[in-house]
Amino acid sequence: MSREQIFTFPSAPTAGVSPPPQEPIADASPSISLIDLVAQYQTIEQEIMEAVAKVFSEQKFILGDEVASLECEVAEYCDSREAIGCASGTDALLLALMALDVGPGDEVITSPYTFFATGSSITRLGASPVFVDIDPLSFNLAPAAVEAATTPRTKAIMPVHLFGQCAEMDPLWRLAARTGVAIVEDACQAIGAEYQRRRAGVLGTVGCFSFFPTKNLGGAGDGGMITTDDADLARRLRRLRVHGDAGGYEHLEVGLNSRLDALQAAVLRVKLRYLDRWTLARQRNARRYAMLFHEYDLLDVVTLPAALPDRRHVFNQYCIRIADGRRDEVLKFLKSRQIGCAIYYPKPLHLQPCFANLGGRVGQFPHAEQAAAESLALPIFSELADEQQERVVRTIAEAFGRTPRRSMQSILPRPKFLSSGVRLSIVPRDPFMTD
Repeated sequence: MSREQIFTFPSAPTAGVSPPPQEPIADASPSISLIDLVAQYQTIEQEIMEAVAKVFSEQKFILGDEVASLECEVAEYCDSREAIGCASGTDALLLALMALDVGPGDEVITSPYTFFATGSSITRLGASPVFVDIDPLSFNLAPAAVEAATTPRTKAIMPVHLFGQCAEMDPLWRLAARTGVAIVEDACQAIGAEYQRRRAGVLGTVGCFSFFPTKNLGGAGDGGMITTDDADLARRLRRLRVHGDAGGYEHLEVGLNSRLDALQAAVLRVKLRYLDRWTLARQRNARRYAMLFHEYDLLDVVTLPAALPDRRHVFNQYCIRIADGRRDEVLKFLKSRQIGCAIYYPKPLHLQPCFANLGGRVGQFPHAEQAAAESLALPIFSELADEQQERVVRTIAEAFGRTPRRSMQSILPRPKFLSSGVRLSIVPRDPFMTD
């Protein structure tokens, strides 16, 4: 089969008019996973197994040296003075709020467009989540909305660095300094992300990370980490994660059982050494998606994720937006062609049944609701091959009845900086990196 035959597609629609997505048909092509953890594991299998075997040989499974070493390494990576391991990203959020004495009668301002744990960690302590709308470009909290929602009951602001890009922090810093409220970063999707050359985790009073297996730095199960520059806060967090025990079964307060396992720490210590390499690959994949969506003439029906200035976007997810009520049809078409995709998140928190007592209503936060109706996550994992990315975009073009142009990959050689994976200074104004 000639290359010209490979890129033969249905005729293009009339200019300015895009027909409904095509009816999906069965596809025998190899599947493309939304997230491929096996591909990653195969590259580091020996190191992982050696690290796990060491833990088993020592029979020290709870906290201990492995966890302490990981805490030091994560603190160094994030440029924080302290890092405290815990059982999950959800517990990281909960422990952070507990250490800040958030409780009944308090309000915590956060985003309605996020994973459920952001809101549930607040309500678990008897406080009230105060949702505000998002910036439609970044999917993150709109600072002006945060300021408008601040009251004397506001105890903390919880910005979410959604999908791997830091929220706009400057206005939040000024607001927090003026009002005396704490900032709790929900950085569960954003390890390694940067804002104005500062890492996620040191952009507020305390930062919270998740090591769920599908995160950019994922363990072999649940795990979490809390970062802070406040030594007193760190001491309390370490106490709270072990039932409030100050040592010798002296319980100063009621805490949680939220200890990070040594096995998880051992796995994460291996993976942390590769994190920046994997992040570079995700950023490279994001650049290639931008090229492909342009090349396939899809930018009138697909909105690409924006990497804002002064940010290092780490692309925990790559979420495009498909307007005019066509997102679900495209999702169905992709899945029929064995291409993994998902919706993050289909219903904003203010519309969840368990938060009905807060009085949320449809239309209250239009940008969050529109994002929930339009967003679609595509594969972005670091081992994603060029031909797999091209198939993803080509399939979306087929869903819209478009005639894709011939791939630039078939005409031009890959640039050396993409082939090597090395970040070079010759790449000007890379929107996904900081120097």
